[in-house]
Amino acid sequence: MFTLRRYTSADQEAVEHLHVFVIQQTGAYLGRGPWDDDVYAIEEVYLKNRGEFLIGECDGRLVAMGALKRTSPERAEIKRMRVHPEYQGRGYGQLILDELEARARALGYQTLHLDTSILQKRTASAKSAEIPINRKSAEIPINSLRLSCTKNNYRNN
Repeated sequence: MFTLRRYTSADQEAVEHLHVFVIQQTGAYLGRGPWDDDVYAIEEVYLKNRGEFLIGECDGRLVAMGALKRTSPERAEIKRMRVHPEYQGRGYGQLILDELEARARALGYQTLHLDTSILQKRTASAKSAEIPINRKSAEIPINSLRLSCTKNNYRNN
């Protein structure tokens, strides 16, 4: 059974592992660097700054995660959407995105946005996957919020 809950400090090691493993599977892992410092400071970056970090578990195993990061008083960014490859295609990413949208609404945000690399073939959800990948950015309405998606041309050289 899949359960969704808020991150606790006891999750840190499993979050780090899932983050690295999933990015490695996409071919987009660049090693540890400042681009992923937030993964190692979840409470400060997300939970203590009007954000959220959700954990998805199957039978006690952390298999999915996603976060909401405040970028302005009206905007928040969807971050760290990860689903272990063995658990993809079951709707877990969509469940996390739906809950992050609900929490963004409850926190008073008007716009959600996300960034992804061109190396990552699948994005946070089917909703964002509908945005043509060759566009630099787009905004689509989602239940009275707007989701803005931006493509980054990160390459693993």
